[in-house]
Amino acid sequence: MTTSESSFRLLIADDHPLFRTALREAVAGEAAEIVEAGSFDDASKILEDDTFDLVLLDLTMPGVSGFSGLMYLRAQYPATPVVVVSANEDPTTIRRCMEFGASGFIPKTLDVEKMRDAVRVVLAGDTWTPPDLDLSAPSDDGSAKLVSRLGTLTPQQVRVLMMLSQGLLNKQIAYELGVSEATVKAHVSAILAKLGVESRTQAVIAASKIEAGQWPERAAG
Repeated sequence: MTTSESSFRLLIADDHPLFRTALREAVAGEAAEIVEAGSFDDASKILEDDTFDLVLLDLTMPGVSGFSGLMYLRAQYPATPVVVVSANEDPTTIRRCMEFGASGFIPKTLDVEKMRDAVRVVLAGDTWTPPDLDLSAPSDDGSAKLVSRLGTLTPQQVRVLMMLSQGLLNKQIAYELGVSEATVKAHVSAILAKLGVESRTQAVIAASKIEAGQWPERAAG
């Protein structure tokens, strides 16, 4: 990453056009180029073909829910910092985002100048979270272990777990990912082993616990 502010490239991934516009205005002075994506799939396709100095990611948008999008981006593009931008300001949610590798968390209620300051901090190589929130409270041992286990999933395994949470069958997942059913079965077996569970249902329940009920929320979408 270059130290020249004018050369930074940012990707804004949010399904609300008005908020994307507001966020673009907030960070306009910090980047030479800003690209927008209205869905997680669009953001993924953009990242496949190009590199960015920072991704500003809405926590809940079409194609993703809970922390699955953040997990996927951190696994697939570990060198690209991701800042979560969300209307959910629950301290537990913010803490989880940081545990899953986010470089920052910006509440959507933050004013434009503070958003700009937060982005500037992250582009300088630091992390940023709302200063008035206490994120020091430790996770319980069970949750901490599960977060650690989820963090070992490969990008494709994250995608498979996302689809399992939507109730898709192996053949449906295989079709969506363009792979064989045997490959999907191998991914499912690996997911069960990594999460320390014995069935697909238990894997989804485990993920749902860490998502605070958010992961299956957008299944119909």
